[in-house]
Amino acid sequence: MDDDPVLVSRSGGVAHVVLNRPAARNALNLAMCHRLSEAFARLDADGDVRAVLLRANGPAFCAGADLKERRGRDEPWVRSRRLASFRAYESIERCAKPVVALVHGPVVGSGGEIAMSCDFVVAAGDATFRFPEPHWGTVGATQRLQRVIGKRRAKELLFTARTMAVEEAVAVGLVARTVPAGELLAAGERLAETIAGAPALAMSLTKQAVDLGSQTDLTSGIGIEMAAIERCLADGGWRGGVDAFASGGGPGGGPDGRTGPENGAGR
Repeated sequence: MDDDPVLVSRSGGVAHVVLNRPAARNALNLAMCHRLSEAFARLDADGDVRAVLLRANGPAFCAGADLKERRGRDEPWVRSRRLASFRAYESIERCAKPVVALVHGPVVGSGGEIAMSCDFVVAAGDATFRFPEPHWGTVGATQRLQRVIGKRRAKELLFTARTMAVEEAVAVGLVARTVPAGELLAAGERLAETIAGAPALAMSLTKQAVDLGSQTDLTSGIGIEMAAIERCLADGGWRGGVDAFASGGGPGGGPDGRTGPENGAGR
C-alpha cells in the first residue's frame, strides 16, 4: 500500500482518499490519474459512503503535474496523459457524494484542479496556491479556475504564476475556510461526520441541484430544485427531518433556529 499513489479507506460513512506520493510532493502522474478515477468510481457506487475527504500525505498537497514522466515521451503520449488527468478531475466532480478537499502546503497547477473538482476546500493556514502552466510551456486550469474566482483573477494568476496566500484564496472564493495546520484533519473529519449524518438522498439531490442549477438561469434552476423536492417527498425520509427539527435534535437545530456545538457553531 505504501507504493500506491492513492490510498482509500473508510470510517463509518466517511471515506478518505489520500494522495500518496510524498517523496514527489504528490506530483500528479499517470498512475495517480488512473487511481483517482478508479477510486471515485467505486466510492460513487458504494451506498455506504456518505461523504468523502480528499487529502494528501507529506509536506505538500500537490506540486502539480509530474513533468519528469514526460521526458522522452512523444506528443501522443502527452496528449493521452492530459486526457487521463481530465478524466480524474471529472470522476471527482461527478461523484454524487459530497467531496471535501483538505489542502495544506503548496497547491500547484494540477493540485488546484483536484481541489477545485471537490465540492469545497478547507485549507490549513500554510496552504498556498499557484497556477504556472503557461510558464511551463503548456495550458491548464483555464476552465475551472475562472469559474471559481472569475475570468480576470484567473488570467492574472495564470499569466504571472505568482503564489497566492491562503487568506487571498478565501477572499476570492477558492477556499471555504481555513484552520490551523495541526487541526486540518480533525476539522475535516468533523465536517464530514456532519455531512454524513444528513439524509443521504437529500444531500445527494442538494449537490445535484446546485451543480445543475449553476449551468442555467434562475427559473430553470427552480424547476431543478422542485424536481429534487418531489423526489424527497416520494422517498418519505423528509418526515424524520421534520421530527428532528421540531424536537430540537439533529444538525438543523430546533424550532428557535439555534444550532449546537456539534454543528461547528462558533468555530
